[in-house]
Amino acid sequence: MHGMSLGLMMKELMPDRSVIPGFEWMEEGTSSPFLPPDSLVYVGLRDVDKAERHFIRQLGIKTFTMYEIDHLGIGRVMDLALEHLLKKNPDRPLHLSYDIDAVDPLHAPATGTAVRGGLTWREAHFVAECVVKSGALASAEIVEVNATLSDGQGASETVELGHQLVNALLGEAIL
Repeated sequence: MHGMSLGLMMKELMPDRSVIPGFEWMEEGTSSPFLPPDSLVYVGLRDVDKAERHFIRQLGIKTFTMYEIDHLGIGRVMDLALEHLLKKNPDRPLHLSYDIDAVDPLHAPATGTAVRGGLTWREAHFVAECVVKSGALASAEIVEVNATLSDGQGASETVELGHQLVNALLGEAIL
């Protein structure tokens, strides 16, 4: 569901919002805020369905797959992601939608899309810490944590990781 709200905010993906009751305020010609594709960056992609791949390419959304993370390292990837997001306006606020299934299921098994080869525990923390350190983080959410999709231990590990990531997003750091 979290991707649906993003789709509604993008003019290119939902040109006629009048088909959805209650969304008349988002009609063309109003002062409703739309999100341009260059305001998005995906980090840690590894399992993208055909339709998503099509829209990502068509709209030119900046992406960093696990290949780029393996090749460049998470530090360089996050530098490039933040550079992309802040190049037009270094003072703009950022929202981070942190999908826990970006993390390898070894560390976060209680999620809807548990695909091997995701972020390590440390890389997952680095993403949160790096965005906070940029000074641009205005809001964040952790999505796709679902304790019912794993055994007790897996559920506890995923929830604990989510809790730690929230703490990091609130500014908790090593020093």
